[in-house]
Amino acid sequence: MRTKSLKKNKINVVTLGCSKNVYDSEVLMGQLKANGKDVVHEEEGNVVVINTCGFINNAKEESVNTILEFMQKKEAGDVDKVFVTGCLSERYKPDLQKEIPNVDQYFGTTELPQLLKALGADYKHELIGERLTTTPKNYAYLKIAEGCDRPCSFCAIPLMRGKHKSTPIEELVIEAEKLAANGVKELILIAQDLTYYGLDLYKKRNLAELLEHLVKVDGIDWIRLHYAFPTGFPMDVLDIMNREPKICNYLDIPLQHISDAILKSMRRGTTKEKTTKLLNEFRAKVPEMTIRTTLIVGYPGETEEDFQTLKQWVKDMRFERLGCFTYSHEENTHAYNLEDDVPEDVKIDRANQIMEIQSQISWELNQAKIGQEFKVVIDRKEGNYFVGRTEYDSPDVDNEVLIDATSTYLKTGEFTTIKVIEAEDFDLYAEVVN
Repeated sequence: MRTKSLKKNKINVVTLGCSKNVYDSEVLMGQLKANGKDVVHEEEGNVVVINTCGFINNAKEESVNTILEFMQKKEAGDVDKVFVTGCLSERYKPDLQKEIPNVDQYFGTTELPQLLKALGADYKHELIGERLTTTPKNYAYLKIAEGCDRPCSFCAIPLMRGKHKSTPIEELVIEAEKLAANGVKELILIAQDLTYYGLDLYKKRNLAELLEHLVKVDGIDWIRLHYAFPTGFPMDVLDIMNREPKICNYLDIPLQHISDAILKSMRRGTTKEKTTKLLNEFRAKVPEMTIRTTLIVGYPGETEEDFQTLKQWVKDMRFERLGCFTYSHEENTHAYNLEDDVPEDVKIDRANQIMEIQSQISWELNQAKIGQEFKVVIDRKEGNYFVGRTEYDSPDVDNEVLIDATSTYLKTGEFTTIKVIEAEDFDLYAEVVN
């Protein structure tokens, strides 16, 4: 005879890593909700699903530490079950099963139906675009493709995410319409490589056509492009960026390095000359464009000369937004066969030097904005400030606009026009223009 009362499970989804993981967690949560499950994001729950990242060492460490933390909670009786999914699980499942065997089950990046089954739910094919968003209500990520066909030597993403697979335009439009109906005003288009979009489905690079459809979605004010690859960039995208006010004058294009020897070893399929020409074309065609890039320092064989070339180029190009990472030696990648010969302290010093140059450039570009007016979206209130962004800034990674909340009332998720009154390295202070 059963004496224990039946406890209703509350499923807590924990997300680590990039925006693509955020998107995957939101899809999982939408499926669980449609199955009548009680699901929360990073709150208390007796069943835990950890969506891991396996990209570079720091991310892997964070993922493993998070798993271990929840295993302690399971042993203490604070949670009943722990499931692990995502990139780390895809890449290292046998190792994880051996090292942390008391996790209830491990799932890879393509095993959503199996994960749902383990959680007592069915995968519902008809739920196109249905997801529980975890971002502030005014913006959401729209993943337009999965996987990557690029052969970059340092990158483990194809090992974890598979080959490039575009999502059909009609499905993305349905998803965008559903997001807009829920109050989303800004779509952030993400993929491992936006520039490859459509090659598999339509036999041509079709990002511009997708944008033509998305700008027609009522309620969407901004469309932002993230993670474009420099080789084979479809230049017709710039024409629609110029023509359509909804498409932000913003492009995230990770360039990684500029020394020809390093680019060749990285298998990037481009050169310093070609990359510089491409960026100059971007700026000529869309003079208002903000370019965000990311760089890697300390790649195997990077000499002082290679680094000085990169440094000078960063000074010359004056990127509006830039991030810099130290190289992470990843097993099963092509670069893993090379000797990881740049000492860790040299890697860190080089990254710091690049970011110092960038903060000076950013400060100078920001000073030029004092007195100018911009349209901003208000993301949140923090202390005595409303925090907003211009079209030139993506959430979490870019500059922010701070508006005194003691003298002005603004609604989060709404757009307003501001005038910049003060500027720092990365943030702007502004007042509302009535």
